[in-house]
Amino acid sequence: MAQATLPPEVLDDAKARRYSADAAGLGRLRAGAFVAPALALISLFLVFPALWVLYLGLSNYRLTGAAAAAPQLVGFDNFVKALTDPEFWNSTWLTFEFVLGSAVIGQVVLGFLLAWIMRDRTGPLKRIVEGLVILAWILPSAVVSFLWVALLDRDDGTLNTLLHSQDFAPLLDHPMLSIIIFNIWRGAAFSMMLYGAALGNVPPSHLESARLAGASGWQQLRDVVFPHIRGHVLTNLLLISLWTFNDFTPFLLTAGGPDGKTEVLAVHVYQVALQGGELGYGAAVSTVILLINLVVAVFYLRLLRSKK
Repeated sequence: MAQATLPPEVLDDAKARRYSADAAGLGRLRAGAFVAPALALISLFLVFPALWVLYLGLSNYRLTGAAAAAPQLVGFDNFVKALTDPEFWNSTWLTFEFVLGSAVIGQVVLGFLLAWIMRDRTGPLKRIVEGLVILAWILPSAVVSFLWVALLDRDDGTLNTLLHSQDFAPLLDHPMLSIIIFNIWRGAAFSMMLYGAALGNVPPSHLESARLAGASGWQQLRDVVFPHIRGHVLTNLLLISLWTFNDFTPFLLTAGGPDGKTEVLAVHVYQVALQGGELGYGAAVSTVILLINLVVAVFYLRLLRSKK
């Protein structure tokens, strides 16, 4: 039976739809060609490392020894070891304490206070305050960590020199509190800038109406300001929580000490994988950290979508 052929104009129309099936008129093939370099870079620097870490987590790979030359798959042994390791759970608790104290409470509160105080300010004072806060954020972690160690060192620290004392050693006596304060000071700039932009979108007429109605300052914040910036607050919480959860900077201040009191999960992975040489176990812990990050992200995103 002879196969029916379509008229040339129908074929040309189908071909045209194939190559211009998008709003830009590029067509799927041309659009795919534009996207291909980005997909290649994402695959090279994100997808492949993630799959490689997952593979390492299922093996007994080590930095040295026989397992380095001929690693073997051990299944979920590394994950079981991590979930039954008291040091892992201690680091997990310290990480949540670090995130809650420095990000969820510290950076959010300080960032909002700075943005609220500076919202109507003009002139050099506002630029100086914003410049100093942002400077702490953009300086490299190694630089600011060295400055804080030089400030708080018990023997030759600047603070003890000013106090004419050698008894004040917060990095030894209060290590977790020290890195929490450090991270608040370092990261409040992002929250300040985000809240500053959000407060600029609050209609002044709404605040003026609330004041004329006799609303107190707290009532204005609760009933007028926060409903307008709720999405910004949740977005800020999501970003700074994940950043702080994976922050390695505490190692530069305390190296996880003293006695593991500041060994957050990022530092724990470094110590078991690189210092201890257990790359397989370290990769398994990293995978668990990734899963925790996903749970936290989903929690915040659900809150963000429920705001409507």
